[in-house]
Amino acid sequence: MGIENVYSEILREHANSNHNKHHLEHPDRTKRGINPSCGDEIELELKIKDGIIEDASFVGSGCAISQASASIMIDLIKGKSLKEADLLSQTFTGMIKNEIKNEEELEILEDAIALKDISHMPARVKCAVLGWHTLSETINKDNE
Repeated sequence: MGIENVYSEILREHANSNHNKHHLEHPDRTKRGINPSCGDEIELELKIKDGIIEDASFVGSGCAISQASASIMIDLIKGKSLKEADLLSQTFTGMIKNEIKNEEELEILEDAIALKDISHMPARVKCAVLGWHTLSETINKDNE
């Protein structure tokens, strides 16, 4: 199986899976993200203790890319500090915008690398970054 097939399978699994798509009980932070150009939307929920993301989930609707990307992101950020999660978000966005191309820098993204080629599809970039952008806003918002 070629690497493209592996990446396609990862995206398909996450787009069709609901293991990260549900509400959390009493989340510490909730943020809604919307892609107005296509109507994708998610609501990201985080449970945080001592600066560590103990649990995360999302609900919403949208294309397979936005849903897969959000699900992959959730798997990646669980157990990470807010600072680590923010670095992951920045790295992912840099990859999608074709600003970060160094494979060693991208290794921290694990399965999220499956979305790397989205950078060549400008109409889908906003779909792929929706969850990550929402995460960054959630992490960096002032305590409300």
